[in-house]
This record gives sequence, C-alpha cells and structure tokens, in this order.
Amino acid sequence: MLIDAHCHLDLDDFNDDREAVFTRARGIGVRHFIVPGTTRARWPAVIELARREDVSLNLGLHPYFMEEHEDEDIEALEAMLDEHPDTVALGECGIDARFEETLDAQWQLFDAQLRIAKQRDLPVVVHCVRANDKVAKRLRQLNLSRGGMIHAFAGSPEQAGKFLDLGFVLGLGGATTYERAKRLQRAVVSLPNDGYVLETDSPDMPLAGFQGQRNEPARVARVCEHIAGLRGEPFEQVALNSTSNALRLFGLDVG
Repeated sequence: MLIDAHCHLDLDDFNDDREAVFTRARGIGVRHFIVPGTTRARWPAVIELARREDVSLNLGLHPYFMEEHEDEDIEALEAMLDEHPDTVALGECGIDARFEETLDAQWQLFDAQLRIAKQRDLPVVVHCVRANDKVAKRLRQLNLSRGGMIHAFAGSPEQAGKFLDLGFVLGLGGATTYERAKRLQRAVVSLPNDGYVLETDSPDMPLAGFQGQRNEPARVARVCEHIAGLRGEPFEQVALNSTSNALRLFGLDVG
C-alpha cells in the first residue's frame, strides 16, 4: 500500500478527470491521499474532497499566496479547525525565501500557525524553500509536541538531520529524481527508515522525464521506485516505511 502524503487534488487542474485520477492511483496501490489547504478561499474545496474515505484533510495558509491572505484568516483558521476536528495536520504553511518582499509577513503568518498547531497538538506540514536552517531554528524554539512533515525537502544531509532531531519527517517527491540533485540524493540515502514519506505535490513537482506535464498521485509509485534505487532497498520496503510513517504522523487508521 502507498499513501500520497501531499497532493493538491482540490485544484481546478483536476476538475475534468478527478475520479479518473483517483482510479489510476488506486490501480497502482495508492490507497490514501493527504490534501492540504493553502488559502481560506480554497478550504471549502479541500473540505468537500475530504468527505471521501480515502482523503485526509490539512488546513493552513501557504506563504506563496500572501497577497490572498487577510489578517482575520488566522481567526478563521481556528474556527475552521473547531468545525473540522478530523483535520490531521495544520498546513500547508511555511516560508518561501524566494519572495523577499513578503518575508516579514511570511514569518508572522508562519509563527501564528505554529502556535495554533502547538496549542491544538497538531503536526504541521511545512513549505520550506531556501530557508531550511532558519525554519529548523524556529521549530526548535517552539518545540512542537507532534512534529510534522517538511514538504518537498530539497536540502543537505546535515539539514535533514536537524529536522529529524526535531521529530519531523521529510517529504520526498519529484525533486529526488533529477540527475543534478546530488546533494538531495545524498540526504535521501542518509535517512533512517522512519524519517521520510513519499509525496507527489500534484499537480506540481513533476518527476524527471515528465517536465511540463500535470503531476498526479499515481506517480508516487515512480517516486518510490526511484527512492528504492537510491537507497539500495526493495520497492516494498520503501513503500512500507513511507506508509508506516504517514500513518503515524497523521494518526491515520487506513486498511
């Protein structure tokens, strides 16, 4: 069994064939899908999708969409978490240092969400681009009880170790499949069996050979195959590790 630990199946990219996307994924052994919220406007679509038994819900405010967020969205997030106690993690939240003009606001928003996660004993799903060291430092300061997932990890073995020490797992996806990603691949090889989950970030984060195409959860099997090759382990072992870690992180009971 495989779990896609991070996929945006609520997006309009899937409106024309969403059920077929689920069918293709199930056909290669993907049995569960973790779908994150990114903006207040998107939460209803994510919540509706999570009515499915094979979908679990994250709710958060993504740093990429700072122009869409408003001050009252933090209060709205807390209210939505009250309404939906089945939410398995707070996210997608985090820091994207490519956008220097919004960094101060990003940190304020990230801190507010981390504090909510700590108060509610929820894991966090963290978007972290060009900010691994600073994000790890902030997570260490807050000492979250449930840890979380560093989505689309693309750092070094040393940075991976910092997150692991804080009780986080690393999300591994399409970025690991590129020949140029030597540092990331070294990090993948260094991870303990309980240190990672597999994801697609569908419709984004395409695998090598699929550039320019819409990504989808069925390709988590190709990610698994690639990670198995890097680590010198059987496909089945990597799938088992990832699935066990996702079940533990998100508190899932999936048959």
